[in-house]
Amino acid sequence: MVHVGIGYDVHPLVPGRRLVLGGVEIPHSLGLDGHSDADALLHAITDAVLGAIGEVDIGHLFPNTDPSWKNAPSRIFLEEAARRVRARGGRIVNIDASLAAEQPKIFPHITAMKAHIATALGIAPGKVGVKATTNERLGFIGREEGIAAMAVAAVDLPE
Repeated sequence: MVHVGIGYDVHPLVPGRRLVLGGVEIPHSLGLDGHSDADALLHAITDAVLGAIGEVDIGHLFPNTDPSWKNAPSRIFLEEAARRVRARGGRIVNIDASLAAEQPKIFPHITAMKAHIATALGIAPGKVGVKATTNERLGFIGREEGIAAMAVAAVDLPE
Protein backbone atom coordinates (compact mmCIF):
# COMPACT_ATOMS: atom_id res chain seq x y z
CA MET A 1 0.00 0.00 0.00
CA VAL A 2 1.35 3.44 -0.91
CA HIS A 3 1.65 5.96 1.91
CA VAL A 4 2.29 9.67 1.38
CA GLY A 5 4.20 12.07 3.60
CA ILE A 6 4.78 15.81 3.41
CA GLY A 7 7.71 17.85 4.65
CA TYR A 8 8.48 21.54 5.02
CA ASP A 9 11.55 23.38 6.20
CA VAL A 10 12.85 26.93 6.26
CA HIS A 11 16.15 28.47 7.31
CA PRO A 12 17.35 32.06 7.43
CA LEU A 13 20.10 33.27 5.10
CA VAL A 14 23.16 34.63 6.90
CA PRO A 15 26.70 35.69 6.03
CA GLY A 16 29.58 33.37 6.82
CA ARG A 17 27.86 30.06 6.03
CA ARG A 18 27.99 27.81 2.97
CA LEU A 19 24.76 27.48 0.98
CA VAL A 20 23.95 23.78 0.67
CA LEU A 21 20.71 22.67 -0.99
CA GLY A 22 19.92 19.14 -2.04
CA GLY A 23 23.40 18.14 -0.90
CA VAL A 24 25.00 20.51 -3.41
CA GLU A 25 27.09 23.51 -2.40
CA ILE A 26 25.87 26.53 -4.35
CA PRO A 27 28.05 29.61 -4.74
CA HIS A 28 26.32 32.53 -3.01
CA SER A 29 27.24 35.38 -0.67
CA LEU A 30 24.94 33.98 2.04
CA GLY A 31 24.33 30.53 3.47
CA LEU A 32 21.56 28.92 5.49
CA ASP A 33 21.78 29.14 9.26
CA GLY A 34 21.08 26.07 11.34
CA HIS A 35 22.57 23.47 13.67
CA SER A 36 23.52 21.05 10.88
CA ASP A 37 24.47 22.19 7.38
CA ALA A 38 20.91 23.65 7.30
CA ASP A 39 20.05 22.02 3.95
CA ALA A 40 16.36 22.95 3.91
CA LEU A 41 15.66 20.77 0.87
CA LEU A 42 17.06 17.58 2.41
CA HIS A 43 15.33 18.39 5.69
CA ALA A 44 11.95 18.71 3.96
CA ILE A 45 12.49 15.47 2.03
CA THR A 46 13.59 13.67 5.20
CA ASP A 47 10.41 14.76 6.97
CA ALA A 48 8.29 13.70 3.98
CA VAL A 49 9.82 10.20 4.00
CA LEU A 50 9.49 9.90 7.77
CA GLY A 51 5.88 11.10 7.59
CA ALA A 52 5.03 8.51 4.95
CA ILE A 53 6.02 5.74 7.36
CA GLY A 54 4.38 7.34 10.39
CA GLU A 55 7.62 8.26 12.16
CA VAL A 56 8.45 11.33 14.22
CA ASP A 57 10.03 14.30 12.45
CA ILE A 58 13.66 15.12 11.81
CA GLY A 59 13.88 17.37 14.88
CA HIS A 60 13.03 14.47 17.19
CA LEU A 61 15.48 12.05 15.58
CA PHE A 62 18.31 14.58 15.19
CA PRO A 63 17.68 17.33 17.77
CA ASN A 64 19.51 20.63 17.44
CA THR A 65 20.30 20.32 21.16
CA ASP A 66 22.59 17.36 20.40
CA PRO A 67 26.13 18.62 19.70
CA SER A 68 26.90 15.54 17.58
CA TRP A 69 24.74 17.01 14.79
CA LYS A 70 26.52 20.39 14.77
CA ASN A 71 27.43 21.16 11.12
CA ALA A 72 26.51 17.58 10.14
CA PRO A 73 25.73 16.94 6.47
CA SER A 74 21.98 16.53 6.10
CA ARG A 75 22.55 13.53 3.85
CA ILE A 76 22.96 11.54 7.09
CA PHE A 77 19.37 12.37 8.04
CA LEU A 78 18.02 11.44 4.61
CA GLU A 79 19.91 8.15 4.57
CA GLU A 80 18.48 7.28 7.99
CA ALA A 81 14.94 7.97 6.76
CA ALA A 82 15.55 5.65 3.78
CA ARG A 83 17.02 2.99 6.10
CA ARG A 84 13.85 3.12 8.21
CA VAL A 85 11.73 2.58 5.09
CA ARG A 86 13.79 -0.48 4.14
CA ALA A 87 13.65 -1.81 7.72
CA ARG A 88 9.85 -1.94 7.36
CA GLY A 89 10.14 -3.83 4.07
CA GLY A 90 9.12 -0.75 2.11
CA ARG A 91 10.45 1.12 -0.86
CA ILE A 92 10.42 4.78 -1.79
CA VAL A 93 8.25 5.21 -4.89
CA ASN A 94 9.10 8.83 -5.62
CA ILE A 95 9.92 12.25 -4.19
CA ASP A 96 8.67 15.62 -5.38
CA ALA A 97 10.09 18.80 -3.88
CA SER A 98 10.02 22.55 -4.40
CA LEU A 99 12.41 25.26 -3.26
CA ALA A 100 11.33 28.88 -2.78
CA ALA A 101 14.21 31.36 -3.08
CA GLU A 102 14.73 34.72 -4.74
CA GLN A 103 18.47 34.19 -5.10
CA PRO A 104 20.58 32.40 -6.14
CA LYS A 105 19.21 30.79 -9.27
CA ILE A 106 18.53 27.14 -8.45
CA PHE A 107 17.87 25.65 -11.90
CA PRO A 108 21.55 25.19 -12.86
CA HIS A 109 22.01 22.91 -9.82
CA ILE A 110 18.88 20.75 -10.06
CA THR A 111 20.44 17.83 -11.94
CA ALA A 112 23.19 17.52 -9.32
CA MET A 113 20.63 17.83 -6.50
CA LYS A 114 18.47 15.08 -7.98
CA ALA A 115 21.48 12.77 -8.34
CA HIS A 116 22.58 13.42 -4.75
CA ILE A 117 19.08 12.87 -3.34
CA ALA A 118 18.55 9.71 -5.40
CA THR A 119 21.85 8.22 -4.25
CA ALA A 120 21.10 8.99 -0.59
CA LEU A 121 17.67 7.36 -0.90
CA GLY A 122 18.81 4.42 -3.05
CA ILE A 123 16.40 5.23 -5.89
CA ALA A 124 16.79 6.27 -9.53
CA PRO A 125 17.23 10.00 -10.25
CA GLY A 126 14.12 9.83 -12.45
CA LYS A 127 12.08 9.20 -9.30
CA VAL A 128 13.16 12.52 -7.78
CA GLY A 129 11.53 15.80 -8.77
CA VAL A 130 13.08 19.09 -7.72
CA LYS A 131 11.63 22.42 -8.76
CA ALA A 132 12.37 26.00 -7.81
CA THR A 133 10.36 29.18 -7.69
CA THR A 134 10.67 32.68 -6.34
CA ASN A 135 8.28 34.29 -3.90
CA GLU A 136 7.67 37.20 -6.29
CA ARG A 137 9.61 39.46 -3.87
CA LEU A 138 6.98 38.89 -1.14
CA GLY A 139 7.67 38.09 2.50
CA PHE A 140 10.92 36.90 4.08
CA ILE A 141 11.75 34.82 1.01
CA GLY A 142 11.13 37.77 -1.30
CA ARG A 143 13.35 39.96 0.85
CA GLU A 144 16.08 37.28 0.53
CA GLU A 145 16.08 36.65 4.27
CA GLY A 146 15.58 32.88 3.95
CA ILE A 147 14.84 29.87 1.78
CA ALA A 148 11.96 27.41 2.17
CA ALA A 149 11.50 23.87 0.88
CA MET A 150 8.45 21.63 0.58
CA ALA A 151 8.45 17.94 -0.29
CA VAL A 152 6.14 14.99 -0.79
CA ALA A 153 7.23 11.36 -0.58
CA ALA A 154 5.37 8.27 -1.72
CA VAL A 155 6.43 5.07 0.03
CA ASP A 156 5.15 1.58 -0.72
CA LEU A 157 4.82 -0.44 2.50
CA PRO A 158 3.66 -4.02 2.92
CA GLU A 159 0.28 -4.36 4.64
